[in-house]
Amino acid sequence: MTKAYIHGYNTRENIRLQDQAATLVDLLHSDTVFPAGSRILEAGCGVGAQTITLAGKNPEASITAIDISETSLAEAARKVAEAGLTNVRFQQGNIYHLPFAPQSFDHVFVCFVLEHLKEPGTALQRLKEFIRPGGTITVIEGDHGSACFHPDSNAARAAIRCQVELQSSAGGNALIGRSLYPLLVAAGFDEVHVSPRMVYVDWSRPQLVDGFTKKTFTAMIEGVRESAIKEGLVEPAVFDRGIEDLYRTTEQDGTFCYTFFKAVGRV
Repeated sequence: MTKAYIHGYNTRENIRLQDQAATLVDLLHSDTVFPAGSRILEAGCGVGAQTITLAGKNPEASITAIDISETSLAEAARKVAEAGLTNVRFQQGNIYHLPFAPQSFDHVFVCFVLEHLKEPGTALQRLKEFIRPGGTITVIEGDHGSACFHPDSNAARAAIRCQVELQSSAGGNALIGRSLYPLLVAAGFDEVHVSPRMVYVDWSRPQLVDGFTKKTFTAMIEGVRESAIKEGLVEPAVFDRGIEDLYRTTEQDGTFCYTFFKAVGRV
């Protein structure tokens, strides 16, 4: 994995991840359902933002959630326990070097993880080793290049590019959603199918205005301000105008769109 999670390990980021997960449950996870008795590996569970949904929608499955960060695992375990879920066990592990026997799982679930990896293709190949024949992998990623909004703004696009460039410098790829099909095929998965999941937000959808445009996407971009300015990627005034313009899209005559990509492949 990359040495640094570009969004940071802090309370503000934990809240943003929870807002994102809660807002996007139906869009991303209406079909994240596995047969009863399934053994599922969640690779890169982070603070458990997706784990709660995965476990809640699959109460008769056995889930092993791994992450490289002990701090994140502790937070994830706390949240799962608070939710009253008992079908998850947590274990520290590196996606590239997992301590499981081959074909230990029926399904692997990877959500918002590949974007942070220097070698996502290698990670997929390694994960494939732990899936039984006939089992599947589910991968969900965003693509910051898919963001479009009204009113349009060059400053907002410049601010978004800062996040993309910073993630690239850290070894990740904030545009990885568009690459899921070739990545999974190259890793040796069969029957690969990718479905785009677009978030469309306007004034008639106040929950998405608040939960996604404000608290998920704009909060993420706003969070890289210090790093972007320090690295000389943008002038402070331009970045700040960009953030103002992103918030401007949440007003009564504004709109915002963003596309996630959900891929499923079979072994």
